[in-house]
Amino acid sequence: MNALVATNRNFKLAARLLGLDSKLEKSLLIPFREIKVECTIPKDDGTLASFVGFRVQHDNARGPMKGGIRYHPEVDPDEVNALAQLMTWKTAVANIPYGGAKGGIGCNPGELSISELERLTRVFTQKIHDLIGVHTDVPAPDMGTGPQTMAWILDEYSKFHGYSPAVVTGKPTDLGGSLGRDAATGRGVLFATEALLSEHGKTISGQKFVIQGFGNVGSWAAQLIHEKGGKVVAVSDITGAIKNSKGIDIPSLLKHVRESKGVKGFHGGDSIDPNSILVEDCDILIPAALGGVINRENANDIKAKFIIEAANHPTDPEADEILSKKGVVILPDIYANSGGVTVSYFEWVQNIQGFMWDEEKVNNELKTYMTKGFKDVKEMCKTHNCDLRMGAFTLGVNRVARATLLRGWEA
Repeated sequence: MNALVATNRNFKLAARLLGLDSKLEKSLLIPFREIKVECTIPKDDGTLASFVGFRVQHDNARGPMKGGIRYHPEVDPDEVNALAQLMTWKTAVANIPYGGAKGGIGCNPGELSISELERLTRVFTQKIHDLIGVHTDVPAPDMGTGPQTMAWILDEYSKFHGYSPAVVTGKPTDLGGSLGRDAATGRGVLFATEALLSEHGKTISGQKFVIQGFGNVGSWAAQLIHEKGGKVVAVSDITGAIKNSKGIDIPSLLKHVRESKGVKGFHGGDSIDPNSILVEDCDILIPAALGGVINRENANDIKAKFIIEAANHPTDPEADEILSKKGVVILPDIYANSGGVTVSYFEWVQNIQGFMWDEEKVNNELKTYMTKGFKDVKEMCKTHNCDLRMGAFTLGVNRVARATLLRGWEA
């Protein structure tokens, strides 16, 4: 099931539980604005190349729109719509004053030189500079983009509007990026897991973890879980998968990954089939890679008691049903991976104030937000007698619906 169908389905279930008016329900789903622009740049060899850039701005009832910009060859409009909508609910669940957006450019960043990427980013920014802004829409990095991309956007935007560090987040720290931003999503996953486990009278220490995906989120989650005494028994990434039932030495694995660009060939564990990673024996499974990886084909074989969704929509609705019958507790993505956007909010706040925080303050504030977020989700679960995913969706949708009505926007 594709992302848009799954997200719409969750939204409709939440709207029904909340008893939303059908007109309001319809207006909450329609994006505020969809932007599509042509970006033509000279390549290094002198030829011209054209790319399509776009931005879906879903909702701004609670504040400026917020969401990533991805550079990827298959940018599917449906998926971008779903991700923009997901950001609306995610920022509302995290209780930060933003709405949702998503965007990107259909290109293969691996096939472009650094100077071509810079020209492309600057042309894209020129085309959308009057549609984004500190109090309008604040982009961030996503697949295929990073702090350098944000620096180019900031510079190009500032040519039109004066120096505006708060127009993007995920910037290099030298240009107003926040300390702790790099680890934020992974650290948020840690805090979310701690909140969930304490509800069940457990702690991280001594639990067995399996982590699918060892990029930014997976590797930080692994490192922080390891530091808290959790046993990471299996890890996979695009290069392969490894397993060590006594627990993988995460610091050595991180060193190996830095040197050989992947987990493959690590000597502190046995190589396993990456496809079997999700069904390895563990207490807690953390999918931190792609969407749709947990589906009806493998859901029955999952041995974990808890699933923490560090990736966006890793679990298909069919798998959701199978797993809940088995009594598996799933902590949904719109709460579990909201650490990144929460620290992006802290970055924006620091930029607007012109006053930067130390890393300890960033991490403490993040813990406060994640802990409160879990409590709020649980409250909704009690009120509507539903699972954590519906608890999070009803919480997010309800906050956006209330803001919409209070602003007098109802249809």
